Amino acid sequence: MTYEETMDYLVSLTKFGISLGMERISRLVELMQHPERRFKSIHVTGSNGKGSTTAMLAAIMTASGIKTGMYTSPHLDDYPERMIVNGKQIAREEFAQAINYTRKFVEQMLTEGYEHPTEFEILTAAAFYYFAAVGVEYVVVEVGLGGLLDSTNVIVPEVSVVTNVTLEHTDRCGGTVAEIATHKAGIIKEGIPVVTGAGGAALDVITRTAVEKQAKVYTYGREFSNSYHGMMDGRQKISFQSSTLGNIDAQVNLLGFHQVDNSAMAIATALVLAQKDKRITFDAIQKGLRTVTWPGRFELVAGKPIIVIDGAHNPDGARVLRKNLDEVFPGKNITFALGILRDKDVTGIIRELIKPNDTVVTVQPLSYRAATPEEIAQVIEAKHVEAAASIDAGIERAKELAGPEGIVCVAGSLYLIGEARQVIYK
Repeated sequence: MTYEETMDYLVSLTKFGISLGMERISRLVELMQHPERRFKSIHVTGSNGKGSTTAMLAAIMTASGIKTGMYTSPHLDDYPERMIVNGKQIAREEFAQAINYTRKFVEQMLTEGYEHPTEFEILTAAAFYYFAAVGVEYVVVEVGLGGLLDSTNVIVPEVSVVTNVTLEHTDRCGGTVAEIATHKAGIIKEGIPVVTGAGGAALDVITRTAVEKQAKVYTYGREFSNSYHGMMDGRQKISFQSSTLGNIDAQVNLLGFHQVDNSAMAIATALVLAQKDKRITFDAIQKGLRTVTWPGRFELVAGKPIIVIDGAHNPDGARVLRKNLDEVFPGKNITFALGILRDKDVTGIIRELIKPNDTVVTVQPLSYRAATPEEIAQVIEAKHVEAAASIDAGIERAKELAGPEGIVCVAGSLYLIGEARQVIYK
């Protein structure tokens, strides 16, 4: 298949939707001779921060001189963003080849009577094949949804990471934090160390699972801590402390106070790995954090008006985004270009993000799961609310309403961010 034919094939797979379960992916990687066993891995899940933590870890591993892959989802602009090696995304031709190779085994599965794998399952298997084929040593793997029944859970990692747990995906992972934590804790493997930033009932579930699996747990706020010490050269200065792992000062090239927590997770994980792999040094950790990039997460675009781009796809993420906006732009009313998926907690996101004096232009993310602009607008109480016909029109209208001295924030879904970045940077 050409790259264009590959895109058509992937689009055709969306009809299978999201279907959690391990039977299909397990058979698929088995037929492919288990590419996921040909590299070491780090597995990252959590309600918020898992993407940033994944990016930080991959940057640290690369800075350590280790050939490192990174698998994330969803993409912002194009599918190849999901498969990165040493900071460089897979070429389109290689991506098409990996999908085409995987498709042969999908067809074999179907002849055996298996259900058709989902898009994400095929992407995951293709990514593992690609990473194995190019000879990476480590892959940092971000969970797609939950953990226990996510297709990435065929790996047996060197470290399991659970950044935090809040209410999300309640239709698939349960209606309580404890039930959702059970899915997140599903990535914990026998004897494999766990790094977590979870607390309360979620931490109870994670700790209990780890005890059952005889897995050592490193908990944020107990075994390690992190503190913010201002800005330097456009980066956040942080100080990581742990009586068991060591102390390190660093600068983080990602903005937003939530990145203090995410960098703590990345540093703790790297130091756990360093107990076995001496290539992972303090210098490498500092270099990785100083150079890491992760678009679409409190991404500031200078101009008139200033634009902030952030996924903020659940209430907790929206709360953090609002806190960052209020602290970085004190006293400013915000003009939002807001798009949310229908299966998310739309009301909860709006409650945490929007204030009465804000202005909101609603848009529709590029997903079949997206709520319409009119549906979102109906539940917003703000100074001014209107629906836009497209993402492009919505951003332009938000800029107009904000004025040259205002602040525009594009938020509500990662499926919105890719198109928004194309519009903003054109």
